[in-house]
Formats: sequence, structure tokens, C-alpha cells
Amino acid sequence: MSRTASQSPATTGGSRFDPDVPHSARVYNYWLGGKDHFDADRRAAEAVMRHRPEVVAGARANRAFLARMVRYLAAECGIRQFLDIGTGLPAPASTHEVAQTVARDSRIVYVDNDPLVLVYARALLTGTREGACSYVDADLRDTGTILEQAARTLDFAKPVAVLLLAILHLIPDADSPAAIVARLANGLVPGSYVAISHMTADFAPDEVTAAADAYNALAPIRVTARTHTEVTALFGSLPLVAPGVVPITEWRPNPPVQPAQPADLFAGLARTSARGA
Repeated sequence: MSRTASQSPATTGGSRFDPDVPHSARVYNYWLGGKDHFDADRRAAEAVMRHRPEVVAGARANRAFLARMVRYLAAECGIRQFLDIGTGLPAPASTHEVAQTVARDSRIVYVDNDPLVLVYARALLTGTREGACSYVDADLRDTGTILEQAARTLDFAKPVAVLLLAILHLIPDADSPAAIVARLANGLVPGSYVAISHMTADFAPDEVTAAADAYNALAPIRVTARTHTEVTALFGSLPLVAPGVVPITEWRPNPPVQPAQPADLFAGLARTSARGA
């Protein structure tokens, strides 16, 4: 159901490693075919798959979107600074690998607050000599801390791309995910970007709802599927980059769109035109 999370990475303060509690970074790792998961994670992953086996294709589609979007930002938009919130466990084509392949001087800050994720990140997510990779231990809702600590590596007087991939569906409506996005955007100069991917039940309401219910029965942090209208609203008044908020496999595909397995995610990218926009 997500690229990251635990109790939940970058979403809930005070998380601690517990192999007996499903950790959505490890659940996601299981769907990607990785090895960093425990029995509790496998049970949660398989409970979801029984209702919506396409979740595996969705996890892979989200990784592919990450790579396409970072490459687009670095190669076509000239972005050299990335703030990736909700790091998750390391996997091929991570943000710094894609960005620094385009421009070796790219600077990346990863944000999470799960200790296991941060240990893996510090050990394995290492960048080029010309660029930089650093890590912030913070809750997604604590945007002030994120921006303050990220400023040790990033220059917020210059454009920054904020990545919120498969993380906002771990934020309940009561915590106002749109307000979180707005606070982050308010810390960016014009010409910066905000990228979002988000779980939806729009394409298969019964199956995805059942899958989410199965996950929520086992995991401490609930997932919330949102509609196209609700995901679009997370960007607030930020102007969207074409093609807007679309099914994740349809966001600037390369090569052009081929028949793809269903992926229950929307994705979009917006550009800041002014502070507070």
C-alpha cells in the first residue's frame, strides 16, 4: 500500500523497530521481491494480495514513477536538490542514483523516522563525491523540523523538489494531509516542485477497499484510499505540470504507454509559482 511507512516512517513520531508488528516499508519490500521483511510483514502483504494481487504491480509502478519523475526533474527542469520524505528501504533506482546519473552534483536529503529505515539508508544510500546525501529523522507532520534540518544540506534559496511518494495515504483526514503539503510548499522558492503519488480505490472500489481493510486490521497505521478529486486537492493551488494527476503508469511514460497491469495509484507533479502558492 505504500513505498514507505512503519509506525510509520516519516509519519508518526517515536516509532521503534518491532519485527512482530507489520512495517509497511518491509511490506513494500516484500511486494518488490526484496529480502528485508519478517513474518508479520509477509502476513500483512499476503492478506492484501488475496484481495488485490495487483498491489505488487502497483508497488513496481510506483518505483518506476519515482525514476521517471526524478529523471524528468533533473534532466528537463534542471533541479539539483531533492527532499525525499518517506525514504523506505533502499531499492534500485533510488532518488540519488537517478538524479546523480543526470547531474553528479545533485544533493538529496532523505527523511524518515523509523530507526531501521534510517540505518539502512545511512549504510546504503551513498551519493557521488560531487553531490551529497544526508538524512533527517523526523515526522512528516513536523514540517518545520524537516525544512530546518534539510537546510543543512539543501539551499532553500534555490529550487528544491519535494517528493511525497506513497506516503500521504498514511495520513488520516484528521491530520490534514493537504495542509502538510502546503506547509512544505511554503518553504520553497518559485520554480520548486512537489511530487505526490497516492493510493486510490477508484479503479477497483470493492477489491481495494477489502485489501485496505485487511491491511488496516493488521498494521498500526491505517491507509486511506482517496479519489482522484481528493488526491488532486492535496496540491492545493499549486499549478500542476502536464499531464496533471493521472493513473501512475500514465505519468510521462517512457517508452510511451503500453498495456500495463492495474496500479491503484494516482500521481502528479506541481510547480511552485510563488511562496505561499
